[in-house]
Amino acid sequence: MDIITVYFLYGLSFFSMGLAVMLEVDRSSKLDFARALMPLAGFGLIHGSHEWAEMFLILHPDFQNNPLYDIVGPVRVLLLAISFFFLLSFGIKLIVGSSRSLLHRQMMFTIGVIWLVGLGWVFATHPYAIALVAADVYTRYALAIPGAALSAWGLVLQQRKFFQAGMKGFGRDVVIAAVAFGLYGGVGQLFAPPSPIFPSNYLNSQFFMDCFGCPIQLFRSVMACIAAVAIISSLRLFEQETRNQIESLREAQLEERSRLEELRAELLRRTVRAQESERQRIAREVHDEIGQLLTAIGLGLRAISGSASTSPGRVKEQASQLQGLVSSGFSGLQNLIIGLHPPQLDDFGLMAALRWYSGEVQERYGLSVEFSAEGEEKDLPTEVRVVLFRIIQEGLTNIIRHARVNQAKVQVFYTGQGVSVRILDKGHGFDVDTTLHEPGHPCWGLLGIFERAALVGGECQISSRPGQGTIIEVTVPL
Repeated sequence: MDIITVYFLYGLSFFSMGLAVMLEVDRSSKLDFARALMPLAGFGLIHGSHEWAEMFLILHPDFQNNPLYDIVGPVRVLLLAISFFFLLSFGIKLIVGSSRSLLHRQMMFTIGVIWLVGLGWVFATHPYAIALVAADVYTRYALAIPGAALSAWGLVLQQRKFFQAGMKGFGRDVVIAAVAFGLYGGVGQLFAPPSPIFPSNYLNSQFFMDCFGCPIQLFRSVMACIAAVAIISSLRLFEQETRNQIESLREAQLEERSRLEELRAELLRRTVRAQESERQRIAREVHDEIGQLLTAIGLGLRAISGSASTSPGRVKEQASQLQGLVSSGFSGLQNLIIGLHPPQLDDFGLMAALRWYSGEVQERYGLSVEFSAEGEEKDLPTEVRVVLFRIIQEGLTNIIRHARVNQAKVQVFYTGQGVSVRILDKGHGFDVDTTLHEPGHPCWGLLGIFERAALVGGECQISSRPGQGTIIEVTVPL
């Protein structure tokens, strides 16, 4: 019954390992170790089943009288070979990496051909009964020992990657598994059943029993238990990796939130400065134009009052001059009001305001703006009209300042889902990522466009390359 217990524990160790690994193979991981686990699961499940089949045959010796017993020998060899092919696949994947699938297939094909050729030689040169035992031994030599060696080597290589990923504790687990697999293959499979295959005619399970007083299956079972425990323990690295990924995402989220808060604070400061600057500009214009105008009108009225009784002709001339001053003041005041908020935007809509502004830009700055619209014009909400107008205003201002061209295009598209605006130029262009994220020198005009678009639930996309012009496209859903 002792050998029965050994076989049971032997099979249980690998079967449990295979089952545990199979439950983890769907984990999303960047490690090659994770991508190589499927073959290891196959090895554990099939090899554990093979050892339990051996246990069943020992428990039921009368099964030899069953008609199905004739296929037991070939099936045992086949199960053994399949399990060790899975072990080979696991080791090769660990070493060459999951990305080099062609090399993995080539190596597996080469080993498979060598095994089949050798197996054919075994059956061709030995009687069938002896050939079955020899095939078992040959399979262990040709597949199990290389498979265990490659797996041990691959696990040692994975230890370095675990260290690089900050998982030193799991690196220790895979080293223990590597040692267990190395001894399992290098010692446990070397002492195979006695057969004509060298060196099993000298170094075999009986020789091991004579030297150490215990069956080789016990040694294999101990190594299987150690390997299984180490592998199952190493599977905890996926939870650690997930925690690390969550922590990295959390830190990235905090950094992004901090960056956005700084950006929002800076935008607020710039908004306040812009408001103060605009107020100062208005104050200067009112003082320089309206104030001086009112002063001139006051002086003119005083002059009229003084000369009303003595020089009627002079009064008429001065009244005409005052009328001209009033007209000039009205024009200046109108320009000031239009600059603050064009009345066309409220009275006639976005399209009329854009046509008017295009003409103003061409007249003042010499920038020819080609304006076009597609689709049926819609009555846009006030906030959308204002945002789109200011975005186009900022886009044309950037073209005037930086593009060094005398032509630009503004296109408006009305669709069933919303409205889109596109501003194009063929100027110098720029690197968008560098410009938007340059530390210490953010492009507030472009960032303001993104901010304005977001205020009305829209999206902004800027496409540009040095020397290839710029396209600013804003889409606002309605």
